[in-house]
Amino acid sequence: MREMLCKTFLYIFISALGLLPIITFAQSDVGALQSKINSHQEAIKNIEKDIKKYSAQLNTISRKKRTLKTAMQELDLSRKKVGAQISLTQDKIAKTTKSLTEINADIATKEEHIQKNQKALAETVQRMYAYESQSLLETILGKSDISNIWNDIDTMQQFQVDVRSSVKRLESQRKTLEIQKKRKEDTQNELLNQKRELSTHKHSLDINRSAKNRLLKETANRESTYQKILAQKKKAKAEFEAQLRDFESQLKYILDPTSIPPAGKGVFRWPLDVVHITQYFGNTKFASTGAYNGKGHNGIDMGTPIGTPVKAVLAGNVKATGNTDAYKGCYSYGKWILIEHVNGLSTLYAHLSEIVVNKGDPVATGSVIGYSGNTGYSTGPHLHFTTYASDAVKIVRLGDIKKYTHCPNARIPVASWSGYLNPLNYLK
Repeated sequence: MREMLCKTFLYIFISALGLLPIITFAQSDVGALQSKINSHQEAIKNIEKDIKKYSAQLNTISRKKRTLKTAMQELDLSRKKVGAQISLTQDKIAKTTKSLTEINADIATKEEHIQKNQKALAETVQRMYAYESQSLLETILGKSDISNIWNDIDTMQQFQVDVRSSVKRLESQRKTLEIQKKRKEDTQNELLNQKRELSTHKHSLDINRSAKNRLLKETANRESTYQKILAQKKKAKAEFEAQLRDFESQLKYILDPTSIPPAGKGVFRWPLDVVHITQYFGNTKFASTGAYNGKGHNGIDMGTPIGTPVKAVLAGNVKATGNTDAYKGCYSYGKWILIEHVNGLSTLYAHLSEIVVNKGDPVATGSVIGYSGNTGYSTGPHLHFTTYASDAVKIVRLGDIKKYTHCPNARIPVASWSGYLNPLNYLK
């Protein structure tokens, strides 16, 4: 009996420590996987350095005087940056996939350990049951040394406690690994979505590059012609904003504070992942110089390279979209999106290069709705972001605003000045 118990203990003890030859994933394979993971990690670090370099160069260019040359340099750098971001995502996906393979192997190994221990536990219990089913007299008569009986019983009970503890530990490890696997799978799905998003982003840059090529053709590659176009935009912007303010001053709206959420950070998330505010809301120092017809800026401007993903600041429905550039000589918001939210607020995203939603579409917080651009009267790539009280904003024809316009049927959102709200009161 003692010899049988010792063998059982040895088998269970080795199983509990995981020393049985049951590993199905070769050690050499694990090493090769880890080497590939490390390789991708190194590539990720190098790509991230390139992205930072491109970002710094873009910031430098954005502060320079607008010229045809700097406009093309800016777009080329944006394309390189996005290409690097796509490569970065691909390496992260590859790294995550290989990590998942490792985790799957660990889970399979732990499951085999658990099965071995459960089998050993069952055999131990069975033997203990058989041992205990004997009468005391039979047990005594079957033993040459009666003093060993009590030691055998104590040992069997201790074996059972040890095995149960081992199984619980391994089951806990398996649950931990399954959680890790689920987390890795979620990360992989997220990265795949990012890859699709970045591919669309790159496509957007291709579209804008084509637009710049058309501009080069229109200007015959002459800087003087490009500067004339910028001057026309600046003049048209001043005229349009003056007439827009006159029109809005005629609109009557009394803001009901109970119809909107109280000012507080965190109602909205930022529409851009990287935020650089170039113009604030209201009567800023720039506005006091005579800009915006002296009425103040109706939103905030964020400088960002052409083609940057623009995201919904809060869930809602697309109330309208428009493109004033569809009309030749029409300088306004260019491509714009208006989203109505359930909390009584609406938000405008203007001067976009591309719109990827349609009127009536539901949008989730943080979902990509378009890409930043330089359309409309914009003289440099940026995102114009406005916040309205939903009850105040309406879509009107430019022909109803401007006394003289090349695009009377183009439409834009407008509101009484009291209906404009400072976006910084609601952004995180």
